Amino acid sequence: MEIRDEVRRNFDKVAQEYDGQRRKLIPCFDDFYQAGVSMAESNTISPTILDLGAGTGLFSSLLLQRYPGAKVTLIDISEKMMEVTRLRLQGFNTITYVVDDYTNYTSSEKFDIIISALSIHHLSDADKLKLYNNTYSNLKDTGVFINADQVLGHTPFIESLYKEDWRNKVEVSGLSRDELDSAYERTQLDRMAPLHTQLDWLQQIGFSDVDVVYKYFNFVVLYGRKSI
Repeated sequence: MEIRDEVRRNFDKVAQEYDGQRRKLIPCFDDFYQAGVSMAESNTISPTILDLGAGTGLFSSLLLQRYPGAKVTLIDISEKMMEVTRLRLQGFNTITYVVDDYTNYTSSEKFDIIISALSIHHLSDADKLKLYNNTYSNLKDTGVFINADQVLGHTPFIESLYKEDWRNKVEVSGLSRDELDSAYERTQLDRMAPLHTQLDWLQQIGFSDVDVVYKYFNFVVLYGRKSI
């Protein structure tokens, strides 16, 4: 089965329970997401926002608290996850939902802010690079890209420490055995790339002010800006 079909199948299966589990599966949950929201600066109070791999719409919902008048486009491969998103954002009337593979997504409309959370690490390195190129093209001048995601440890030893720390914390998080086993199964879909590799890609593509603005073991928030 193609990896994208496998990703879709797994996230369709857990869509209804996903939000309830996420805080327990991300030990740094609050700081992780708030770092991304804090970096989402815009010169307008009603920015256009694109959410890549939007899942249940959590990251977008946090940005909408900051920018209630934002026009948001959410794209995700899982119809079941998007159903949860529609319920979460039903009070907003400036939302566009796209059920599709975002890897090759290009738009005639340019965006002030492009975000992604815990999704791009499922892509192959070639598709990550393609997506980052498309993201740069899809941004307005001075627009910003924020990717809150997971990265591979830069050595096998460091990667083993990351995995051990995460497993130790989620094992005492209160999740059931079935929930933990499902989460471990989903990690088999991970295709993470090292942090320094992705920072280099962003700079080579043309992003300026590229930085990692938050890091907790393998959970990171990457930032880049499209210069004029």
